[in-house]
Amino acid sequence: MEAPPHLLTLSVPLYALLILIEVVYYRLHPDENASGYTLRDTAANVAIGAGVAIVDIFWKGLAFVAFVGLYELTPLRIPVTWATFPLILLAQDFCYYWMHREHHVVRVLWASHVVHHSSRLYNYTTSIRQPWTGVTSQLFYVPLILVGVPPWAVFLCGSINMLSQFWLHTDRIGRLHPAVEYIFNTPSHHRVHHASQGGYLDRNFGGIHMLWDRLFGTYADEVERPVYGLTKNIDTHNPFRIAFHEYASIGQDLAAAPTWRQRARHLLDRPGWQPPSPEKATAATDGEP
Repeated sequence: MEAPPHLLTLSVPLYALLILIEVVYYRLHPDENASGYTLRDTAANVAIGAGVAIVDIFWKGLAFVAFVGLYELTPLRIPVTWATFPLILLAQDFCYYWMHREHHVVRVLWASHVVHHSSRLYNYTTSIRQPWTGVTSQLFYVPLILVGVPPWAVFLCGSINMLSQFWLHTDRIGRLHPAVEYIFNTPSHHRVHHASQGGYLDRNFGGIHMLWDRLFGTYADEVERPVYGLTKNIDTHNPFRIAFHEYASIGQDLAAAPTWRQRARHLLDRPGWQPPSPEKATAATDGEP
């Protein structure tokens, strides 16, 4: 089985066609409860997506070189055939689940991934609103290389995984057949993932399917209409602010932190973590409730 051309590059015309179809559908069937499109949000998403296409050449090139080096060091080899490839894709999806989950619960990783969640709208252009610092995601696929999966196969599975998620970013597709909803990632599941309500936060991390979420307790069903965006929205359409705003916030917190322990927690704790206020700290020391 030989490495095919880069699937994400080949899929660009399909992406453009689906975006056009969704825009026309919104025009013909307006829905005041749907998130829809706005010119400024769409322009920001396209600008960010164009930036990703440029910087990913460097990040993925760097990751590929590292993967090749590790692949040469390991004695293990897994042949890529039509029989083994589905298992490799399943293993890649397992790594993707943990990559995605950790990028929500570790702040320095969230600083990269937050870009994708920062729009208050939800449409097909949201899927190309991706981080410019995506190299952190590649670290989670190192185990695949160490067990003998060729680097090209890891990247191919990653492309298939991302390609399968483009169509999820819409509120115009309702719930599908129960069997499909139970196994696979669907627009309904992914709307929950992008919602900012408390009961929906940090749920439905799966890429291709929902089995890992059901197994590890992070699944949530779509019950109420999602409210998209962040718990504290940034209210900007500037691509550079969108791409780097959380890194700037981390820098401010690191500069203000009085101890190295607090600096470490600002980096590695959950997004939003802050040290207790002096009043609460004094009350805790004094034994007050």
